[in-house]
Amino acid sequence: MNASPSKRTAQEEANTAAAGADRAPVPIARLEIHETVARILDPFPRGKLLDIPTGEGALSARLSKAGFQVQACDLYPEIFRLPEIEVRRGDLSGVLPYKDADFQYITCLEGLEHIENPHQAIREFARLLVPGGQLVISVPNILNIEERVKWLLNGYTSHFKPISEEHLRMRHEQWGEKEEVVLHINPIAYTELRYILEKYGFQLVGAHRDKPKPNLWLYWPLVAVIRFFAWLTPERKRRERWTSELASDAVLLGGNTLVLHAVKK
Repeated sequence: MNASPSKRTAQEEANTAAAGADRAPVPIARLEIHETVARILDPFPRGKLLDIPTGEGALSARLSKAGFQVQACDLYPEIFRLPEIEVRRGDLSGVLPYKDADFQYITCLEGLEHIENPHQAIREFARLLVPGGQLVISVPNILNIEERVKWLLNGYTSHFKPISEEHLRMRHEQWGEKEEVVLHINPIAYTELRYILEKYGFQLVGAHRDKPKPNLWLYWPLVAVIRFFAWLTPERKRRERWTSELASDAVLLGGNTLVLHAVKK
């Protein structure tokens, strides 16, 4: 008979820990997001890259294998699983432990929606990147057509559900004090993120989706209406309000995640 978890011997616990230490890092983001990031960065010459938040290091491992000189940073560096890559403790809400203009590339997946002040994070990315440096960020896509309808009907989206006291209590039981790892507290739309990027000296190069949602064909009549009204908008207002971008495939017909690629001016 197998021992219950509460009655496991010290040797069994040690064996379990050793087996876990041998496994590969588990990705923070879905594989499709990693594929998108790799596709964006692949044409560029290899250089020094900061991966934050890195989690266990799945993206760091992939980009290091692709030839980038990767350094990793996370609020919980103790979970990082790649001894060959340097990792430092850093908080996206504060000052990161690196000198000015230290990197040619920064990747930030599954990070900004977990912090109170994305302005501080983008400001730090601008400080850390050399002029012409490349920044790749992912955030939940709260402006795709499915999420817009859910917001209209429910008052919240799939990515940003009400954070009730009961929900918080459950998360604390699962993660202890690491609630920022699992809680989305900051719904950042394409418009807000683009504004922050441009405010701190970045130029948006492209917006990408992780993968199309399978049932978006159900929303095609509504998509057609949205794009029709976008087409009726005067050209000057379309430029001012990023109307065409908001009706694009990457945003309006995007998947769960929006991936933005920007360059420091």
